[in-house]
Amino acid sequence: MKNKFYVVWKGHTPGVYDSWEACKKEVEGFAGALYKGFPDKASAEAAFAKGFSGFGETENGKRKTENKQLSTLHFPFSVFIAVDAACSGNPGKMEYQGVFVDMGTQPPTTTQLFKSPVFENGTNNIGEFLAIVHALAWMKQKRVQYPLYSDSVNAQKWVREKQCKTKLQPNEKNTYLFELIERAEKWLHENDTWMKENALAVPILKWKTDQWGEIPADFGRK
Repeated sequence: MKNKFYVVWKGHTPGVYDSWEACKKEVEGFAGALYKGFPDKASAEAAFAKGFSGFGETENGKRKTENKQLSTLHFPFSVFIAVDAACSGNPGKMEYQGVFVDMGTQPPTTTQLFKSPVFENGTNNIGEFLAIVHALAWMKQKRVQYPLYSDSVNAQKWVREKQCKTKLQPNEKNTYLFELIERAEKWLHENDTWMKENALAVPILKWKTDQWGEIPADFGRK
């Protein structure tokens, strides 16, 4: 059944809204927004009165991951960005992408924000690092703030240290890739203040694959 009413528990103005367009205005750009669609006004008003904690975080949709349903998971955010990389060989052909995940729709939706070209001589960790920086730069450019999930501990560490500490050596096949790494490192240094000021609104979080299945940005090549 198509949703006709939307509850915003946490957004610019919490309340019950009678269209997705109205709901979207209240949650778009609001980090950690909590909202959900309902088929009728009565159920929406009851859910709003009960509060998000009373309603339960386990009812956010039905989109499947590899072997789990997002509806059974306890996510701290209703909307977020997820990034991932894929590499055939090490080193080998590598690419990365970022997606926007909306747990407030029925079923939850994922929208691709960006996708890199295929690099001939790269590694998965480099791709994960570039994906995180790309997502951060995208948010700053769009003037929006969302939590950011990655399943790479190494990439998150490199971002914090503002340096891609890969052991891969530059060669004629990966010249452009190393140019992107240099640009990414430069962006992190130049935007250090922005990142610190928005650390609470734009947290970089570890995706819990063991609990939630594959990250929504996964390329599905396993």
